[in-house]
Amino acid sequence: MSEAELNKLSLEEKPTTEEVSTPKTEKADAAAKKAERERQKAERERQKAENAAKRGVKEAVITQADSTDPLASHYGDLPMVQSQSVTGRVWTSVDSLSAAVAGQKVLLRARIHATRSKGKSAFLVLRQRTATIQAALFADDTTVSRTMVKYASQIPRESIVDVEGVVAPVEKPIESCSQKDVELQVHAIHAVSRAALLPFEISDASRGEAEIAAAAARGETMPTVGQDLRLDTRFLDLRTPANQAIFRCQHGVGQLFRECLTGLDFQEIHTPKLIAGASEGGAAVFRLDYMGQPSCLAQSPQLYKQMAICADMERVFEIGPVFRAEQSFTHRHLCEFVGLDFEMAIHEHYSEVMEVIEKLFGHIFNGLETKFAKELKVIQEQYPFDIPTFKPLRLTFKEGIEMLQQNGYPEVDPMGDLNTELERHLGKLVKEKYGTDFYILHRYPLAVRPFYTMPCSDDNAYSNSFDVFIRGEEIISGAQRVHDADLLVERAKVWGIPLETIQSYIDSFRLGAPPHGGCGVGLERVVMLYAALGNIRKTSMFPRDPKRLTP
Repeated sequence: MSEAELNKLSLEEKPTTEEVSTPKTEKADAAAKKAERERQKAERERQKAENAAKRGVKEAVITQADSTDPLASHYGDLPMVQSQSVTGRVWTSVDSLSAAVAGQKVLLRARIHATRSKGKSAFLVLRQRTATIQAALFADDTTVSRTMVKYASQIPRESIVDVEGVVAPVEKPIESCSQKDVELQVHAIHAVSRAALLPFEISDASRGEAEIAAAAARGETMPTVGQDLRLDTRFLDLRTPANQAIFRCQHGVGQLFRECLTGLDFQEIHTPKLIAGASEGGAAVFRLDYMGQPSCLAQSPQLYKQMAICADMERVFEIGPVFRAEQSFTHRHLCEFVGLDFEMAIHEHYSEVMEVIEKLFGHIFNGLETKFAKELKVIQEQYPFDIPTFKPLRLTFKEGIEMLQQNGYPEVDPMGDLNTELERHLGKLVKEKYGTDFYILHRYPLAVRPFYTMPCSDDNAYSNSFDVFIRGEEIISGAQRVHDADLLVERAKVWGIPLETIQSYIDSFRLGAPPHGGCGVGLERVVMLYAALGNIRKTSMFPRDPKRLTP
């Protein structure tokens, strides 16, 4: 609107200053509105942050006691244990708590396995290895305050705590705990080490196969933890009661092995694991450079056990690592495992070695049942199994082949080794016919045995060798060894083993060598088969297979 046009208007018709719009005033108005929106947005964000801060203060995890609480000394996180002092306090184990000690005040250190709280009360399940007990807190402002209950209920699962309390009997058995007839009435609780967010729950990793199957039958799915996740965080997985029991039993097998052989006048030896040539022959060898010399990791202590016999030690055994570079992904093979080996001089026949094996496994089976009954029961709760039957039995390889040929496998190779399917089927046939889960199959074809195996005197197509089976799977390979240097050279050439790599081994038989024999036992496989666990990774603390080198 021009100035002339404005002047023609009456006073009433003239627009006010506010009504007159120009590009300049429109731009200013838009900027003002934008600024106001920004201010309002900032105010909303400020208010939101303030409210969140208030909620944070209200919901903050309690780590230290309230200084105004008369019971402040009864709870709160402890300073880091750095060997500051020795108090002389007496510590109690969870598995020792029973009605027999009801009324006693105890101090224990354990993990928090589970927590539930409501109002003025909290119930914790405390765990030490395979033992668990319920711990109860009730706010009465005499021994337990409300803040103490809240503190206890907020401690993360798997945290380590020190707990003081009185052992009290319960009216009804607490079925979810190993200590069923008592609970701990808590008077003090202090966190020693708090756990971060868990990759999985121990309760899910501990769930029994029977419980999972029952849920599936009802059309329900229960949370479980897969093998890869377990092994990736094995340090957590090993905390489950079943795993604690499995490795206690593994310790037991090693202990009983050592105990029995020591009682039979064997001595323990320790042999090199870095060697110049393959100890078993074949290609399954981890090769490496040793100060510029080709070498490998020992596939067994075989060569050195035999040299010990040549050194007049007569009876020796070793418990140590064994390495096999096998591209095998089966349920029973590992690239590293613990070998239980023994070697002994014999007078006349390799049956002398088999006699020792029968005594040895009789001792191991009996020892597990009597000394580790509690651990076996814990394993059975998650992985149900029947205790294997031990009745010494020996069959020749030919007899085993005949049993297979007469019972569903007429085409089985009479001069070939047995695969897993054939072993299992033969194990079933043996159990049905002889009522035992343990047996020895001997006189194997020479072609399927290591180069140092002694051929049979009556038929050199066979050998003075044997395998031992539990539940239809092989756990031991053994034999009379070649103790003649010339025959040993001949056998090594048949296997294509470079003589220079085992020359010192061969030379050890040129200075007078006693007839001898022995065997090697896989520790992890013994435990796996005894407890029918189905996968050797369950009995290897940190398994090494073709794809796993950590943790």
